[in-house]
Amino acid sequence: MFGRLHLLDITWLALIVLAIATVLVHFFVPHVLATGVSAKIVGLSANAAVLAFAVIKGRRIALDYLDLRSAPALWSGLVSGWVVLVALFAWLASAVVTLT
Repeated sequence: MFGRLHLLDITWLALIVLAIATVLVHFFVPHVLATGVSAKIVGLSANAAVLAFAVIKGRRIALDYLDLRSAPALWSGLVSGWVVLVALFAWLASAVVTLT
């Protein structure tokens, strides 16, 4: 039972680590702002980091828990592309709001 880790166990651990990393982004932003870096750059970078974590989590869920890893390449590519496009749209929306 406690022998080898299976792919779903590794994915579960990766999801936990990425969730903790997402929360830690919130705590690093004030420290970076204290160094004198522009708040807009820090905000866009923090948004990019959080959305990158979300893309990785979404792909891991789609490929491993929804079992798209064994599906035809078209389906896994469409779902992965959709996750990336949603995150890109969210980042672009936040960039427009931040830079205007």
